[in-house]
Amino acid sequence: MRTPRIALDTTERDAAKRPQDAGRRLFLFLCGIMLIPVLLVGCSHTDERSLSQEANDFFNQGNYAAALSRYEEIFENHPAAADRVLFEMGVIHAYPGNHQKDYRKALDCLQKLVRDYPDSQYRHDSQMMILQIHHVIVKNKLIAKQQTEIEKYRQKAESQAEEIVEQQENIERLEAKIFSLRTEPADKVLIEKKARRLTLLTRGEVIKTYKIALGGNPVGPKERQGDNKTPEGTYIIDSRNGKSGYHLSLHISYPNAEDKKRARELGVSPGGDIMIHGIKNGFAALGVSHARTDWTEGCIAVTNEEMEEIYKFVPNGTMVEITP
Repeated sequence: MRTPRIALDTTERDAAKRPQDAGRRLFLFLCGIMLIPVLLVGCSHTDERSLSQEANDFFNQGNYAAALSRYEEIFENHPAAADRVLFEMGVIHAYPGNHQKDYRKALDCLQKLVRDYPDSQYRHDSQMMILQIHHVIVKNKLIAKQQTEIEKYRQKAESQAEEIVEQQENIERLEAKIFSLRTEPADKVLIEKKARRLTLLTRGEVIKTYKIALGGNPVGPKERQGDNKTPEGTYIIDSRNGKSGYHLSLHISYPNAEDKKRARELGVSPGGDIMIHGIKNGFAALGVSHARTDWTEGCIAVTNEEMEEIYKFVPNGTMVEITP
C-alpha cells in the first residue's frame, strides 16, 4: 500500500502571521517523509490491502475521518501492519490540511509506535515528527498568547477611544453652555492660516475656536488683487454686513500700510474686500464640510451658525491678527 500523497500547499506563508500556518515546518517534513516508498510485504492479506487502498483514497479525497476509521480496522485485525498504521494515523492527525487535526492524538500514535515497536522502519521518522509536533504546539501556544494580548489591547484602545469621544462631547457641551452665558465681546480675533483655525479672545482668554476655509491659494501673504491669497498681518474689523451674499460678513481692514507698500513696489493693486463670512447663500447645507477645502477668493469662511456667533461677539474695531 502507498502512504497518503500530500500535495504541497503553495499558499503557506510566514507562520508568525497566521495561526493556521504554524505547522508549516511540520507540513514540509510530512511532505518529505511521504516521498519515501513504503512497500508491503508479499504476505499481506487481501482485505488489508483493500482497507489500505480505501484509507489512501479517503485521505486523497480529504475525508480524513473515514481514512482513520479504515486504519483503525487494519490496526485491530492485522497486527503485523500495526507500526505502519500507527505512523500513517499519526500523519493524518497532524496533517495541516485536516481541519480536525489533533496533535495530541498524533503524538499518542507516534509515541506508541516508538515505545512498542523499537525495530520498526518508521521509528526514526516518528521520532522526528514527534519533535516537530512539539515545536508546533509550543509555537501555537505562543501565537495564541500573543493574539490574546493583542485582543486585550485592542479592546482597551477601543474603550479609551470611546471614552475620549465622550469626554470631548462633554467638553463641547460645557463650552457651549459657557459661551451662551458670555456677555462680554471679544477684543481680538486670531486667524492661524496653517492650522485653519479662527479663535476669539477676551483679555487673552480663549472664548471659542472655529475651523475655517481660506483663499484657494492660501500659502503666503496676499500681494495683489485676484491672487486668491488670504492676507497676513494685523488689521481691525472696520465694517459689517447683515445682508451679505454669504449669510453675514465682517470686513477686515486689508490692505494695511505694509500691504499697500508691497503692492506699490510690485506695481500692482493690493486688492481688498477681505471678509470673515459664512457660506454662500443657497449652499448652507454644506455645513462643516465646507472647511474640507480652501474655496474663497481670499476671505475667511465658517459655517452660517458659527458666523452668527462671531458676528454677535466681534464688534467693529476689534483687532484681527492673521498669522501664516
